[in-house]
Amino acid sequence: MIKQFPVIQASEGVTRQVLSDSPELMVVAFTFNTGGEGALHNHPHIQSTYVESGEFVFSVDGVETKVGPGDSFVIPTQAVHGCRCVAAGRLIDTFTPRRDDFL
Repeated sequence: MIKQFPVIQASEGVTRQVLSDSPELMVVAFTFNTGGEGALHNHPHIQSTYVESGEFVFSVDGVETKVGPGDSFVIPTQAVHGCRCVAAGRLIDTFTPRRDDFL
């Protein structure tokens, strides 16, 4: 059965929607307006990010990288990371295990 999850305001200029989940894995879409930010944070989950559209500057453990459509990367467990949106777009993130705080 496919569940429909609500769109949540994650921060100013950023929305979040869980696309699918299980205890072992979660897929989440983040939609950013230009200038929207994902504040620096860390968590015990391994995260993979795919840039569906837009342009972003990501900071992972103090190293900044500009990414755009088609780029993807893995953020290790406990790495301090965040991003700022340079051109409006959407990120598809996967987390293992699931981010229960997003449910």
